[in-house]
Amino acid sequence: MPAENNMKLCLVAISLGKGGAERSTALLSQMLDMKGYEVHIVILNDLVAYEYSGKLFNLGKFKDNQDTLLKRLARFRKLRNYLITENFDFIIDNRTRSSTAKELYYLKYIYKGFKQIYVIRSANLAHYLPGNNRVAKKLIDTSYRVVTVSKLIAKEVNNIYKTDKAIAIYNPVISFETKEIERSDEDYILFMGRLEEKVKNLSLLMKGYKDSKLPENNFRLKILGSGEDEDFLKQQAEEMGISNTVDFIPFTADVYPYLKQAHFTVLTSKYEGFPRALVESLSVGTPVVSVDCVSGPNEIIVDGENGLLIENNNPSQLAEAMNRMVLDEKLYATFKRNSIQSVAHLSLENIAEEWDKILRNEAN
Repeated sequence: MPAENNMKLCLVAISLGKGGAERSTALLSQMLDMKGYEVHIVILNDLVAYEYSGKLFNLGKFKDNQDTLLKRLARFRKLRNYLITENFDFIIDNRTRSSTAKELYYLKYIYKGFKQIYVIRSANLAHYLPGNNRVAKKLIDTSYRVVTVSKLIAKEVNNIYKTDKAIAIYNPVISFETKEIERSDEDYILFMGRLEEKVKNLSLLMKGYKDSKLPENNFRLKILGSGEDEDFLKQQAEEMGISNTVDFIPFTADVYPYLKQAHFTVLTSKYEGFPRALVESLSVGTPVVSVDCVSGPNEIIVDGENGLLIENNNPSQLAEAMNRMVLDEKLYATFKRNSIQSVAHLSLENIAEEWDKILRNEAN
């Protein structure tokens, strides 16, 4: 049992469902609970798919189909009153924060009088900091810390906003429940994530797969996830002539059976933060192929040791990497051997300790 330390923390998030950032927030609640903090989570939308620790305050339950400005303001007052009543030591804000007006409202009213830590989970800073640089700078300057999920993002925030408040704490690896699973007779490779073409660049994934030797070697491509571009991507598969070897699998929180039995996983994003799909794959011994996008993959993959890191937006390189994974048995065996150990430093315990050090420094 963790030792209680009498500190109260409030994690604020859009939701706890169907995405890497949401999963990371849920895991953060578990890590902080593990360290003995009293953890509360506020979510703005009524969507919960991941297990979490602590007390949940679901503002999304107060929404209805007629969501007027007055009703939104009423929910904001509920949030402000909740923060005051609970008297938190820290607010850890995991929301996207692109609206200048809204962030000024949070800063001047909702969070007034509290210490806040802003979390940035993507290399696309426009999602996590307002476009108005003066307002973004004010958010950073008045915060206790800005926690980013990669070293590159921390460096960029510090350089752009002339600060030293941004530090990197990686996303942790979860310990999957190693339950008995029904063995699959299929050979397949796996993509796992939101079906959002403008970010995940799944057209590149399918083009690389089509041009590789995998279809002729009876390796299927499984695309696991949900999103607004599912119909578009299915049409793309049809037009490429690979729809008979590509499977679209709806979102599920139970990804272990798919990860464990995949030959390898693939990431083709235009940008990331610290992609959970890669570390989760490696944690169960499944090697990875990833484009070297900004940011995260090159802080996870050591090319030629636990997977292959290739130039982004290069379908021929992607196809060749896929071929090597299937046809070069010696190389693949090396990746399998190194996968789990390569992410051992990302254990829940290790990442929880990094968060604990930040919070205890303030307390001391």
